[in-house]
Formats: sequence, structure tokens, C-alpha cells
Amino acid sequence: METLSTPLLSLPRYSTSLTVNNDHDHPVFLHLKRCTNSSQLKQIHAQMLRTGLLFDPYSGSKLFAASALSTFSSLDYARKVFDQIPKPNLYTWNTLIRVYASSPEPLQGILIFLRMVHESPYYPNKFTFPFVIKAAAETFSLCVGQALHGMAIKASLGADVFISNSLIHFYMSCGDLDSAYRVFMMVGEKDVVSWNSMITGLAQRGCAEKALQMFQKMEEQNVKPNDVTMVGVLSACTKKLDLEFGRWLHSYIERNGISVNLTLNNAILDMYTKCRSLEDAKSLFDMMKEKDIVTWTTMLDGYAKLGAYEEARQILDTMPRQDIAAWNALISGYEQNGKSKEALSVYHELQQSKIAKPDEITLVSTLSACAQLGALEVGDCIHAYIKELGIKLNCHLTTSLIDMYSKCGDIKKALEVFYSVEKRDVFVWSAMIAGLAMHGQGKAAIDLFSRMQETMIRPNSVTFTNVLCACSHAGLVKEGKTFFGMMEPVYGIAPELQHYSCMVDMLGRAGLLEEAVEFIEKMPMPPSDSVWGALLGACQIHGNVELAERACSRLLELDPENNGAYVLLSNVYAKSGKWEGVSRLRKHMRVIGLKKEQGGSRIEVNGVIHEFLAGDNCHPLSKEIYSKLDEIVVRLKSAGYVPNKSQLLQLIEEDDMQEHALNLHSEKLAIAFGLLYVEASQPIRIIKNLRVCGDCHSVAKLISKLYNREIILRDRYRFHHFSGGHCSCKDYW
Repeated sequence: METLSTPLLSLPRYSTSLTVNNDHDHPVFLHLKRCTNSSQLKQIHAQMLRTGLLFDPYSGSKLFAASALSTFSSLDYARKVFDQIPKPNLYTWNTLIRVYASSPEPLQGILIFLRMVHESPYYPNKFTFPFVIKAAAETFSLCVGQALHGMAIKASLGADVFISNSLIHFYMSCGDLDSAYRVFMMVGEKDVVSWNSMITGLAQRGCAEKALQMFQKMEEQNVKPNDVTMVGVLSACTKKLDLEFGRWLHSYIERNGISVNLTLNNAILDMYTKCRSLEDAKSLFDMMKEKDIVTWTTMLDGYAKLGAYEEARQILDTMPRQDIAAWNALISGYEQNGKSKEALSVYHELQQSKIAKPDEITLVSTLSACAQLGALEVGDCIHAYIKELGIKLNCHLTTSLIDMYSKCGDIKKALEVFYSVEKRDVFVWSAMIAGLAMHGQGKAAIDLFSRMQETMIRPNSVTFTNVLCACSHAGLVKEGKTFFGMMEPVYGIAPELQHYSCMVDMLGRAGLLEEAVEFIEKMPMPPSDSVWGALLGACQIHGNVELAERACSRLLELDPENNGAYVLLSNVYAKSGKWEGVSRLRKHMRVIGLKKEQGGSRIEVNGVIHEFLAGDNCHPLSKEIYSKLDEIVVRLKSAGYVPNKSQLLQLIEEDDMQEHALNLHSEKLAIAFGLLYVEASQPIRIIKNLRVCGDCHSVAKLISKLYNREIILRDRYRFHHFSGGHCSCKDYW
């Protein structure tokens, strides 16, 4: 018996007669069926070329199908085979469209379809349309898909269920939900795929409630759901974060005997982790006989997002293969929960282990951690790594780099990144505007906003928040009012609470407190805690006790545990010398168990983050730091410095104790450390968790002059660039 181990060159030379269309037992076809690798396929190909058999459309289609659809197929090779067939039949055209539609080059499927229509004698049939419609869906080509829809109707194929299902999927992929629904309603005999296409599409497009309603209608129509249905329904349930309904779906699957495969189990697991039920997730995870990388990563991500870091780490250490998605889940879990140091530690471990290669998600999360910490040197290294590997900056990475450099105090490098890229979406523009805003460069931010409009990039809600913040920090009240007034009539963006907060902050900072109150009273929605907080902050700046008490009262009604409200009102009392009020507030905070957030500052030296708390003496170099601080105080006093004791939150009668309390502020400790260990040619960069107080602000200005050092300090609201005895904020903060 002849087998494929027999050298194919010894096959008999077949007649070149092109009459084998009905000869399904032709020996070459038997060899094609037995073909197991590309080498054998190429030998058959060569034999068919020599005998002329390839030029028969039917024979050519058999070889082409083997080259395009087999497990060892190569699209490039299949395309070469196709190009050698003089007159491909319709099956061959359809097969080529099909393989391109499922390939990384779906656009080629559309182009092949156009060639077929123009060059071949065949008109598309019911098998052609689903393939080319899939290609249109993969390329999000709405116009192409609409044209194909019209062609199918003209060919009297509009009612075909397979074509209709393809069209539903296509319209969903392009975001045209109304057209998808119209096609769905036109299907006479809807099969489970029809329902699945609608449910999955709605879930993926953020219409979770509609997806669940569609599932309910499916049940009413007595159409039995399958595993694909349940994956879509679980996705909708997960987006709604409805744990109770998710548990019901899990039991529904078991009750109805729906086949549970790995994909469905992963969907149930994802639902439990996203709905914050690690107990249910762990129970399912332990029962699953088959697990893939998605299973392990979903479980790890669930632990990490909910702060169960030990369990997350254990999953990472025990999973069979640590791919980059698993490392990303752990890094992202730390970063999103404010544990930036830990996120950077995992990133460094990943780099050193070389187990997996960081990807875009890794870099975005790590850059975000750098931004939170003010870790400029680490962020610089990541940027250098991107350049070294030749990673092209897409909009996500560009935005992350701009955000990192801006928040780490290097606005020049942020601008360099911004101007180095050709493609800028609304998020890139918005990030750069935000960077300029936080550095007090209000006019530059407004100019950039104008340039953004010239490029025809439409601003979004975040863009306007950043522009209004820029106006607020720079005292550009007139401009801010203009931009706020443009939002809805010009751009169709209804102002939200954050925009109203920005406006109150802007008016309040400028001393227009009465106007700010009137603005709040005219709001079309109830003022939020952020609105009253902005007003209270303005009262602190301008010392308006009566209005501060009113704003604090309203703020505490909305957020009774807001310790910041008490602190701000205490500051107002202290500034006005009302120490009784300060004492009363602090006593009340003790009674209800609220503590003032402790002031903390961070400074990076040689890639290491050093942290200081107010009154901190835990640092290994505390002795040197306090010695330097004493030296600084002596030099300050000789230059005429007088401590601003109104910044104290409690009455301390002894002058020397008042002065000592002020000297213990965390930013002063960080500045002293910076003078000791940051090279004189480099700026001292400090990140502070609270608003910098007036005394520390005055001290930083004087130090920048006396020591001829540039100090860049980021507080909770903005950046202060101190140089030569001046601050970039011009004392407007």
C-alpha cells in the first residue's frame, strides 16, 4: 500500500488533461489527505505543477485548501499556491477570504473579495458573505460592512441566518448597536448564535442591563443557552458587579447541564474576583481540574486588587508558567492600591529575573507608580529602557511618560516627550495640559489647549477639568469663566461636579468668596463634598472664619469622617488667633476617633526613595539631618527670617516650642537631607502629601537663595519651583 513515506517523486506522471473534477479518488488527493507536514505538501505541490494537475480548478482548490486550512498551514505559502491557480473556483476564493479574515491581516480578506468580484466569473454566495463580513468586523470598517449588507440583500441572501449572525457581530464590533438590533429582529428563525451575538455584543459594549434583558427574552423564547451564551451573560453580570446574580448564574449552569469548559470556568472565576468574593473564587479555583494561564492570572489579579498580596504572591510563585500578564497583575494591584514602592520592587524583580519581558501594560503601571512616588530616576530608567528596545511610543505610553515626568517635577522632559511624538490623542493633550497646570504655567496650558483645537482633536471632560485647574492655579478667572461657559454650547460636554469644584476653587483663590457662594447656590445639582471643600480651602487662604464654619458644616454633613475638613477649619482659626476654636476642634476629633493625616515628604536620591514624617527621627541619618536643620535655622534667622506661628494647629505658649514644632515639618527635614546628599548641580525634588504650609513655603524660598539651590516641591495640589528666593506660584497657591 502506498504511503506518504514513499518518495513522492516516484508517483506516476498523471495526464495533463483537465478533466478530473469528478474524479474524487484521484491518487494525488489521497496523498493530500495523508499529508502531515509542509515538506510533504510541497512535494505534492511540485508533482502537481510538473503534471499540470494544478491548473485544473478543482485539483487546485484541493491543494490550496490543504495549504490554507491544515494544522501546519502557512498563509504566505497558501497565497503563493493561490496565485499559481489560473482560474480559482468559488470555493478557493471563499477559502482565501476566510483565512485572511481570521489572520492578523483581515484587510487583505476585503481586498481579495474585491478582486473576486471584479476578476472572477463568480458572484459571492452564502458562504462568501460571512467570511468577508468577519474581515470587515475585524477592521471596524463600518462603510464596507454596510455595503456588504446591501450586496447580500440584493443577492436575496439577507434572510440567511449565517449571514445575519455575521452582520450582528459586525455591527456590534463597530459600535452600531441599533443596526445590530434591526438585523437581529429581521432574522426569522433565530438560532443560539443569533442570541449569543446580541448578548455578547451588548456586554462588550457596556450595555450590561440590555444584555441581561436579552438573555431573559432568549429564555422566554425557549432557546436553550450554551456555554458561549453563559460567558456573555457572566460578562454582563461582572460589569454590573452583581455577586448575588452571579452566584445564581453559576447554579443555573449546573442545573441546566450546560457544558462547562475552561473558557466558561474562567468567566465564572473572573466574575467572582471582580465582584470581590475571593472565597467563591478560591473554591472554584481549587475545584477546577483544568487550568490555563488565564485561570492563574485571574486568581492572582483578584487577590492583588483586593490587597491580599501574600496570596497573590503565592499564586505567582506556584503557577506553572509566569508570563508577563501575571507579573502585570501583581504590579497593577500594588499600584492601584497606593503601594507604589512595592509595585516598583516587583518591577525590579521582574527585570532582574528575566523570566518574562515587560510589555506596554507593565511599563504603564510602573510609570504610574513612579508618578505617585516622585521616583524620577526610576522613571528615567524606564524611559531609557523603552528607547533601548526601540519600543514605539503609542498614545498610552506617551500619556504615562508625560504624567510621570510632570508629577516627578520635570516639566521640561514632559514637554520633550510631548513634542517628540507625531500621534497625539485627546489623552496625550490632556496629560500635557494637566502637567502645565500643576506646575502653575496657566497661560502655557491655555495656549496648548488652543493648539489642540487647531489640530481638530475634540476635548473631553478631563481636558476641561485640567484647563480649569490651570486657570485656578494661575489666577486666570476671566479665562476660566470663558472656558466653563463654552463647555456645553460649543462642545456638548455638560459640566460635572469636578468642573464646578474647579470653578469654586478658582473664584475662591482669587478672593471672590461671595461670587463663589452665589455660584454654588446656582448649581443645577446638589454641591458635592469637593465643592464645599474647595470653598473651605479658599476661606483658609483668605481667613474668612464665618464662611469657613458654614462650608465645613456642609462638608461634614456629606462626609462626617473627613478629617481634612477639621484641619482646614483649624487652620482658619489658627490664622485668626482663635485658639479656643482650634482646641475645641481637636478635642472633638479625639472624641469621635478622627486623626489629622500626618504630614509626610519623600525625596529620591540615587534611585532610592527616602521618606520623612513630621517630627521623624527614624531615619538612619537623623543625627546628620537635624544637625543640618540647626545650621539652616541659624542662617535663616541671620537673614531676617521670622517663623510664621499662625501655621500651628494648636496653642503652644512657649515661643521656643512653637518654633521647634514648625521646624519638625516633614518638608524641612527632606530639604535638609537634600542639601546634604543631592548633588549641588541637581534640583532638590520633594513630594509632600499635604498642602505646604505658609512657613515652610517662606523657608523654602529663603533656602533657595541662601544656599543657591533649586527646590522643586509637589504638595497635594500643585508644584512649587523655588529658586533665588522666589517661587513659581508667586505666593498664589
